[in-house]
Amino acid sequence: MSGTDRLSPAARRLCDAMTAHFPGPGDTAALRAAAAASPGGGPEVASVRDTVADGVPVRIYDPAPGAGGRPLVVFLHGGGWVMCGLDTHDALCRALAVASGAVVVSADYRLAPEHPWPAAPDDALTVLLWARARAAELGCDPARLVVAGDSSGGNLAAVTTLRAPGLIAGQLLFYPALDASMEHPSVAEFGEGYFHTAAHMAWYWDQYGGDPDHPHVSPLRAPDLSGLPRTLLVLADCDLLRDEGLAYGRRLGGAGVDCGVHLVPGVFHGFLGLPLPAAASAIGAAGAWVAATAAAAAGLAQE
Repeated sequence: MSGTDRLSPAARRLCDAMTAHFPGPGDTAALRAAAAASPGGGPEVASVRDTVADGVPVRIYDPAPGAGGRPLVVFLHGGGWVMCGLDTHDALCRALAVASGAVVVSADYRLAPEHPWPAAPDDALTVLLWARARAAELGCDPARLVVAGDSSGGNLAAVTTLRAPGLIAGQLLFYPALDASMEHPSVAEFGEGYFHTAAHMAWYWDQYGGDPDHPHVSPLRAPDLSGLPRTLLVLADCDLLRDEGLAYGRRLGGAGVDCGVHLVPGVFHGFLGLPLPAAASAIGAAGAWVAATAAAAAGLAQE
């Protein structure tokens, strides 16, 4: 890259190494195999167990079994709606559970192209309703429910919030895909040379299907965002999805939603799963936001 590269030196090394071994768009099997080879890790969590939420496999992370009234997070993984799952995002869910003190329920929703839209958002809503109905059993307060996701999972989190805003205390969106048009300036600026390419994103959208103008496909196109819960957008500065995240934040703020934007410099799409100081810092801040959002929601519920 040129001397104007905005990635940190450590992020650039990781970006180039990952790009060298990641398949181009078009081969679903190869992409899934590459994603499955992602390293594990993550902090120890007191209880981690797999179960099924009304037909959708889930993994539940409980950092303090036996406690009650805690925040509850439903997490939706990224992967372009076509790859990844419980194992690829295990470390991130562990880190989020530890950082927030919340019970995290990670959803293994159906993937495209075998199961195109609306299979994934329908599964996401199913898991949300299942988790909320069992909040007390999980040692959580249903009033403290947060929905979270990264990339395409951030899209699903935003869509789930649009579908059930009254059931959710907050939405935590990590570099979400929010607009199928891909017409934002950051697409041209970071569409090549920053691991996640515009060609990949266009292919993911094509596999996913659905009407690009539908707000449950492109949440940025929702006609009315008023009444949505507290929101935190965590964005990577060197990411083709950056500008649609910023646009969503502006629209939410304009609609009267309590919305924060954490724009992380020097990193690229997917940085939360990488051994970078910026990743640890962002996860820690996101965990604190979940705890604060849950506390605020509990206070309102008691009024």
